[in-house]
Amino acid sequence: MNAIKTAPNGVVNHLTIFSFSQCGKIVSAVYLGGLISKGYLIGTIAGNKLSFSFCQIDIHDSHNNGRSECDISFSTEGKLRLTEHFRWDSDDQEPGVNILQEL
Repeated sequence: MNAIKTAPNGVVNHLTIFSFSQCGKIVSAVYLGGLISKGYLIGTIAGNKLSFSFCQIDIHDSHNNGRSECDISFSTEGKLRLTEHFRWDSDDQEPGVNILQEL
């Protein structure tokens, strides 16, 4: 997956690639690219909702973390899509919305 829409206060972008895996209700991902040197997320899935925590290091060596709630849907082309409502725990930025889509 990658970001097809990024919040103004978001760090991921279309160059950030997410590799997801799932074991039962636990979902995890590693992501990197664009402004992200390396990031991890882990959470749980229930129905069409995904809740997770994330931590990441950007290309400026800043450490960031936060939490997200995602709505799971499909694009008109049938690709898996996550509408992510995130909030930062590592600073005082406003919450934001990113949209990730299957490549």
